[in-house]
Amino acid sequence: MVALRIAESTEPTVRTKDELRALAEEAGRTLEGASAVEILTWADERFGPKWAVASSMADSVVPSLAAKVREGVDVLFLDTGYHFAETIGTRDAVAATLPVNVRTIEARQTVAQQDASFGARLYERNPDQCCALRKVMPLRKALKDYDAWASGLRRDEADTRKNVRVVEWDEQRSMVKLNPIAAWTQDDVDRYITDNGVLVNPLLFDGYGSIGCWPCTRRLKPGEDARAGRWSGTGKVECGLH
Repeated sequence: MVALRIAESTEPTVRTKDELRALAEEAGRTLEGASAVEILTWADERFGPKWAVASSMADSVVPSLAAKVREGVDVLFLDTGYHFAETIGTRDAVAATLPVNVRTIEARQTVAQQDASFGARLYERNPDQCCALRKVMPLRKALKDYDAWASGLRRDEADTRKNVRVVEWDEQRSMVKLNPIAAWTQDDVDRYITDNGVLVNPLLFDGYGSIGCWPCTRRLKPGEDARAGRWSGTGKVECGLH
C-alpha cells in the first residue's frame, strides 16, 4: 500500500494552471502502485467537489469506486444520440442505485440538426468529426466546472493506452486527469464486478468487448481484442477524449 500524504485541510485550494500541472506530474509518480480508492481519495482531499467521473456506462466500476470516496460525486455521461438502448438503461440503473449524481451531457446539436448541417451519417464519412462534435466538445464544455476528472482507462486495453499514468496532466483541457484503474487487468475488473455486485452493460454479455455508439460498434469476432469492434475497418482507434 502506498503511503499518502494527507492534506491538513479538506477545503480545496485554488491553484494556477502551472501548479495543477506540477501537482498532476508529481502524483503520477508518487501514486503509482496506490489502490484506486487511494488515488481518488488523494483527488478528493485536494479538489473537494471539483472533480468528476466520466463514464461511458459500459460498466459502473469507476463510479462505484468514486462513490466510496465522495457520495454524490458527479458522473458525466455523454449522450451522443447514437447510444444503444442498453447503454441508456445502464445509465439509468446507475443513477437509481449508486450514491452518485449522474449528469447527462448532450451535444450542441441534435442528430437531426447535425445531419442538416453536415449531411446524414457523418459517422461513416468523417468519424473523427462526428466524435469531436458529439463527444469531445461537449465533454470539454462540461469539464470547465472542475479541476480534475476521472476515467476508466486501462493500460492493457490497447497499445495507445499502455503508457497511461494513474494521475496525469490533461493538456487538452488544462486540468488533472485521474486514471485510478490504469494498472488493472481485465481479471481485476471482473473480480471487482463480482465481489461488489457492480452494474454492467448487458451488451458485454452479448458479444461486445467495448461499447460506444451503435453505428460504430460491432460484436467481436473470435480471437479479437476487446476494442476491435470499435470503428472497425476505419483505422480509427480512439474517439479523441483521451
